[in-house]
Amino acid sequence: MQKFVLASGNKGKLKEFAEMFAQYDIEVLPQSDFAVEEVPETGTTFVENAIIKARHAAAATGLPAIADDSGLEVDALQGAPGIYSARYSGENATAVTNYTKLLDALKDTTAARTARFQCILVYMRHANDPTPIICQAAWEGEIGFEVKGDNGHGYDPIFIPQGMQQTAAEISSEVKNELSHRGKALAMLLDAFKAQGIIA
Repeated sequence: MQKFVLASGNKGKLKEFAEMFAQYDIEVLPQSDFAVEEVPETGTTFVENAIIKARHAAAATGLPAIADDSGLEVDALQGAPGIYSARYSGENATAVTNYTKLLDALKDTTAARTARFQCILVYMRHANDPTPIICQAAWEGEIGFEVKGDNGHGYDPIFIPQGMQQTAAEISSEVKNELSHRGKALAMLLDAFKAQGIIA
């Protein structure tokens, strides 16, 4: 069984990755299993931050690393919270404080509440990998007016995917894995793995 380290300690992300990779005999281990501390995300884009995280995890563990940098872009807020999605409400941000702040920022916006989740996945064979695999995907939708659902994490309870009435936190994991930004980016990553012979 191949082992990859996930440059995150986020249980929600780990669950999604583990579900997607299980059928390929790949075990995805969180960097917290190796006592790897989170690295400062000093990049100005999702791509830069994902590379910083993957390189740090690979260097610390000696394993191939996968890093995800993702976030929510809200058009009415000029793309905010963007790369600051995880810490939108400050240093000690939680999912609840983040989406509460976002709903408050949009309280006078009744027209276009369009938004999208962005996901960048980076795979590095080792810390000095000169050609990491980079996959990018988006999930279009809009921001609802109230919090609904508990099957998700982050901004899922206020994000209504395009063409749906439910929030991302009200749909099943199976449907979400198929439609979501992370699900689509993971599918692209699996295709790249197959093309490069990393998995059969």
